[in-house]
Amino acid sequence: MNDDSARDLSDAEWRDRLDPDRYMVLRQGATEPPFSGELLGSKAKGRFVCAGCRAELFSSDTKYDSGSGWPSFYAPIADGRVEESLDTSHGMVRTEISCAGCGGHLGHLFEDGPQPTGLRYCINSLSLEMDEGD
Repeated sequence: MNDDSARDLSDAEWRDRLDPDRYMVLRQGATEPPFSGELLGSKAKGRFVCAGCRAELFSSDTKYDSGSGWPSFYAPIADGRVEESLDTSHGMVRTEISCAGCGGHLGHLFEDGPQPTGLRYCINSLSLEMDEGD
């Protein structure tokens, strides 16, 4: 179930809701170290939801091993689930990906993924939770 009121939470409420590592990624835009996320090697079938608001973001059907060190997907579960914005931090120009439900930082989008989209949604494990099943 999606938490529709998540966009209205204060910073203090986010700190109470999320553990410190998830807070740093989702609310402060941090990146977990490569190859450290528990969902990186997951082969379970199901849906990946936002750890902040439970919005469905990605399907295991679009997950693949990019070798990048973070869970990678070639498409969101449906249109409008993620938002894109320009990220010029760290001396790079990238496309940041955020949850459309709560605005939480998920990761970055690159144009070096597999077909059918040619895209790689490179996502922090800490920004996701897995809902197993169909």
